[in-house]
Amino acid sequence: MRLNLTSLLASETGVAGGGRTENHITLDASMSPTYSIPMPLARELVHSLPKVLLHEHLDGGLRPQTLLDLAADQGYAGLPESEPDALAKWFQRGADRGSLALYLEGFAHTIAVMQSPDALERIAFEALEDLAEENVVYAELRFAPHFATTDAMDLDAVMDAVHRGCERARAEHGIEYGLIICAMRNETSAHSLEMAQLASSWFDRGVVGFDLAGEEEGHPSKHHVEAFQLIQRRNGSITIHAGESFGPESIWQALQYCGAHRIGHGTRLIEDLGLHDGQVVHMGGLARYILDHRIPIEVCLSSNVHTGATPSLAEHPFPVFLHGGFRVTLNTDNRLMSGVTMTDELVLASEQFGCALGDLERLTVNAMKSAFCGYHDRKRILAERILPAYRQAADANPDA
Repeated sequence: MRLNLTSLLASETGVAGGGRTENHITLDASMSPTYSIPMPLARELVHSLPKVLLHEHLDGGLRPQTLLDLAADQGYAGLPESEPDALAKWFQRGADRGSLALYLEGFAHTIAVMQSPDALERIAFEALEDLAEENVVYAELRFAPHFATTDAMDLDAVMDAVHRGCERARAEHGIEYGLIICAMRNETSAHSLEMAQLASSWFDRGVVGFDLAGEEEGHPSKHHVEAFQLIQRRNGSITIHAGESFGPESIWQALQYCGAHRIGHGTRLIEDLGLHDGQVVHMGGLARYILDHRIPIEVCLSSNVHTGATPSLAEHPFPVFLHGGFRVTLNTDNRLMSGVTMTDELVLASEQFGCALGDLERLTVNAMKSAFCGYHDRKRILAERILPAYRQAADANPDA
């Protein structure tokens, strides 16, 4: 078969079966899946597949040993554990409390060691190195630079250190990347405007987008509209955390006030859908807009359970979104806090929701098409690194 990549970029399928969009899932009254799940994909197969990660926080993915090393180097005595395995488990226990506010508490420790150029460069390099090891071919890392500024390191110095680490990882491991600058919902509009100005000044040096993160309730995105207008005027790309700890109103504001091109998490979009026997029988105006305009949703399965965005994995709306035709992507969010990898999240989708090889390809193609890098880069990565690998995997695993 001769691939038409231009057509592929306008479609929602790939070459390994194209997903199973014709099937319907069946959910009971609690929205728990009751459909028959086929044999899950082997972890070794999933690990070998090319992956695309759009939603990962740089300060949420440190190696535990690196945390210990940097704390010792910088004289930070606040870490609750002194061994890497125990420290990793501490972060995971702290994150898994069903609350976004509680989930975010662990970041005080990671941010505390991100206070020097060498530390930032190491953290950025290791983040991409770890992702490359599990065959992530393109990743977007997001972070809030102002958390790392010191008297001796201004915002541009922070950016330079992170960029240096990412470039070294790209050169050594072949992973491609983009950086996303985060403003914080609980900060002032003047602060978010400053972060937007920083992001736009780095658009030709690794930065591909702008984000608004943090606790949603009480901190509406429309309060930061000036920052997003600046990004729009400078032809930048926007993703916003929305629908994670607040309802559809937050998603609507992100789209219609702030011009978001992607939605981070978006879990509570399910509240704008009417279901009967697991099938969507009614869509509100917001859900219809997101579906019709192909707005990508950055789903993070494990993190969404840990923060309470969904009561349990079984009740996660991911299968409703996926089989309802929404442009869904799967992501890790914070690999340290949630104790996950991209391989873990894709295996989870296979085990819990019956995703076959074609579904994983569809999720990967969705993510690459939704990436904030340039069109020709998206097209090249699909043609050279994603589609051939899935074709090979499909040929070698005809029942997957």
